[in-house]
Amino acid sequence: MRKLILLISSIFALTGCGDFLEEYSQDTDYVRTWNDLDELLIGDCYMSVVGTNQFSDQANYGMFVHLLADELEENNVALGSSLHFDDRQHMFGYYTWQQRSGQNESYTDFYAENATWTEIYRRINVANNVIHSADDVPQSSASEQEGVAKVRGEAHFVRAFYYFWLVNIYGKPYNPSTAQTDLGVPLKVSQEVEDVKFSRNTVQECYDQIVADLTEAERQFSMVTSEKKSIYRADLTAVRLLQSRVYLYMQDWQQAAAYAQLAIDAHPTLQNLNTNTQKWMLADNAESIFSMGGDDVPTMMGYEYQAKRVSSELYNSYSTNDLRRTQWYWTYGPFRGLVKREEGKNFSSLSSTSSTYYYYAYTEGLDNAQAEVSSIFWLRSAEAYLNLAEAQVCLGNDEAARKTVNTLRAARIHTGAPEMEITSSGEQLAKDIREERRREFAFEGHRWFDLRRYAVSTVYPQKTTLTHNYTYYVDRSSTVTTETHQFVLEEDDASWTLPIPQEVIEFNTGMENNGNPWRTYTVVKTQS
Repeated sequence: MRKLILLISSIFALTGCGDFLEEYSQDTDYVRTWNDLDELLIGDCYMSVVGTNQFSDQANYGMFVHLLADELEENNVALGSSLHFDDRQHMFGYYTWQQRSGQNESYTDFYAENATWTEIYRRINVANNVIHSADDVPQSSASEQEGVAKVRGEAHFVRAFYYFWLVNIYGKPYNPSTAQTDLGVPLKVSQEVEDVKFSRNTVQECYDQIVADLTEAERQFSMVTSEKKSIYRADLTAVRLLQSRVYLYMQDWQQAAAYAQLAIDAHPTLQNLNTNTQKWMLADNAESIFSMGGDDVPTMMGYEYQAKRVSSELYNSYSTNDLRRTQWYWTYGPFRGLVKREEGKNFSSLSSTSSTYYYYAYTEGLDNAQAEVSSIFWLRSAEAYLNLAEAQVCLGNDEAARKTVNTLRAARIHTGAPEMEITSSGEQLAKDIREERRREFAFEGHRWFDLRRYAVSTVYPQKTTLTHNYTYYVDRSSTVTTETHQFVLEEDDASWTLPIPQEVIEFNTGMENNGNPWRTYTVVKTQS
């Protein structure tokens, strides 16, 4: 019987060379009860709530997902005596969809690319050990049996979430006609050390594993009767909400709708912005179901002189009566001074051509504080409504879809506003629901994934072209520009899937990469 497991603080070690699934013991201890496994989950399986203060070389895991789509744009307006551009150079490869994500802005070298990949696989290894070690702890009493079911359910859920995130970054979007041959990410679900070079599983195999893990998590949590005490721990509702998302991505509309409805039945609450204007990204937000990991948004847009700001296109997608626009954003405009969120204040009067918009969410002005929930791994009830509405419209049930999405809008749009209810049908209704997702989940890690899956949808397919500008300056502290390069990601470009980190490719000899092309640009502006 395998009794040995690694200590919480030093369970796994990974070399920096890319052997991301090789683990070894630095110290060992006997696991005696399910409580030991519970501590292991808290310490090394779930991601920590705290974040970092800067992007520096991918210090905050997964932060780059916010750079890929159309939520951000350059902030190159001189609002002070100089522009302090954070660690914008580390963002370059992701923001401009380079052949290698670690490409530096001068094309002379590469930053490390495998920090996020390695950390997530490290935590997957912890989940593997929790799942397999659960067989060995005492389960003679009812409380012990429930405790084991709880840790098993959580470990299966977290492993599913991690693989879901990885395959949607490094694998192609799920296309029912090609998923069995499209490459995803390597799967490892055993706890044993394996001295092998890993290859990539298919997208279908990855999703099969994710579904299997969530199905098992659902089964285990059905045996748990104790009340969950924190949103930082998974439960049955979190499992069902993630199941609805996974089935939505797989275009299994029936299952997506069924699990979304189960999540709504268990947690129907929406925070009505007409009556509740508290800071948004809080652990006790009435919509919160689950969260793990930190919030990256303030580290990228917390100051008026940072490198990125909310794109004007995103900001202007909110109507003047949309309370998200009023309560989630603040502005700093030339000659206007700093405008913080104020109760009842509408920012619609501030022109997008003369003001800079920043995501508000949690920070109060320039304090650069971090939220209590994740900007990537946050599950809340609003998603259940939008998953259900999208599934319903794809099933041809327009009336039900309108009712579902309008339930959410009633909590977001000023009461009595003429645009409060969506009245469209068919393909236009699908587009309206997708736009609602864009507004609702800004900077929560959904947008890049959503754009990818819309492009391969068998119902109302919708492809997108993205454009990002990158401006060069005389030096880091100067506001004087040299030139601006424009990068375009076309509809069917291979870089809608990120390249596998080079360190991983080099270690795992023969692993196939994604064929990302060399990225060209157009000079759109030079120093005058």
